[in-house]
Amino acid sequence: MKILYGVTGEGMGHAIRSGVILDHLVAAGHEVEILSSNRAAKHLAQRFAEVHTIHGLHIMTDDNRVRRGKTIWSNVRQGLKNLPKQIDAYFDLIEDFRPEAVISDFESFSYLYAKAHDLPIFSIDNQQVMNRCDVPEEVIGDDRRDFEVVKAFVKAKLPFCDHYLVATFFEPPIRKKRTTLFPPILRPEILAAKVSRGDHLLVYQTTQDNDALVATLKQAGIPCRVYGMRRDIDADVVDDNLVHRPFSESTFIADLASARAVVASAGFTLMGECVVMHKPLLAVPLQGQFEQVFNARYLAHLGYGAHADQVDEGSLGAFLAHTTDYEQALAGYTHDGNAALLAKLDELLDMAAAGLF
Repeated sequence: MKILYGVTGEGMGHAIRSGVILDHLVAAGHEVEILSSNRAAKHLAQRFAEVHTIHGLHIMTDDNRVRRGKTIWSNVRQGLKNLPKQIDAYFDLIEDFRPEAVISDFESFSYLYAKAHDLPIFSIDNQQVMNRCDVPEEVIGDDRRDFEVVKAFVKAKLPFCDHYLVATFFEPPIRKKRTTLFPPILRPEILAAKVSRGDHLLVYQTTQDNDALVATLKQAGIPCRVYGMRRDIDADVVDDNLVHRPFSESTFIADLASARAVVASAGFTLMGECVVMHKPLLAVPLQGQFEQVFNARYLAHLGYGAHADQVDEGSLGAFLAHTTDYEQALAGYTHDGNAALLAKLDELLDMAAAGLF
């Protein structure tokens, strides 16, 4: 079957999980072409031959905060610059590929192509949980307005798909038809990792020159393996109880699998990996990005970790004091190795091939 697969370029989590599904589709004999943008397109192009790079929305950040003005201006400026490339990609696909079904991981261009050509369209992402499920008031908190804005955006992004496959480690009641919830989609390397409980914290922080965080981690006195704060290094740099490490996927996964606990932002991919590996997480959302706030609050709601606006002596101390409680809550979480989602996707594609959509 010929499948067009769209992957949003904002955040690497979409590309990482899409790679898992694309491997499955290719192994099953499907002919797949990919639409993506930004870093996701570059990542996927290293593994798959047919990747069409188009312009996609992106977020400008500084000091762990979304800069809305810079984000809007950058998207408008680059969108106008890259519009001809998008049009070229659109007509190339019509002329040369002619897909029979479309899958979108929160990517609009592939979705619009499916609707314009009356093709079956399936959504695979984690964001749709906000629109298609009943969310506890405790998770929304005092941010009802922000929640409704993000919910409306998610709803408008990919409306009226033939089915929504939602990756999530939390399972609120489903309120809309054509929706199925599944555990997070994990890379084979994560599934194969040998999990143990070491003494170190894994710290993932993309903001450089965060002296306050460094001071807090040193004061805690616990061994910390730190990624992202020193991007110019090519070997480990030891600073008291901190070891700054250059990024290596295999080393990062090994450090995650053997960590006592994790301190990181509230992106869904790493959070899902922590939950599946039963690693308590202190989640510090990117300020101004409600999706990360939502993820962090749900994590805390389930007792799998803690949510903090920043890492300081108080938040880190309280988190470390309750890691045993978080481990007990996490002990009951199980993962099926992506089997249920891939089986459902195969079923949907068989139905599409039979003309049932």
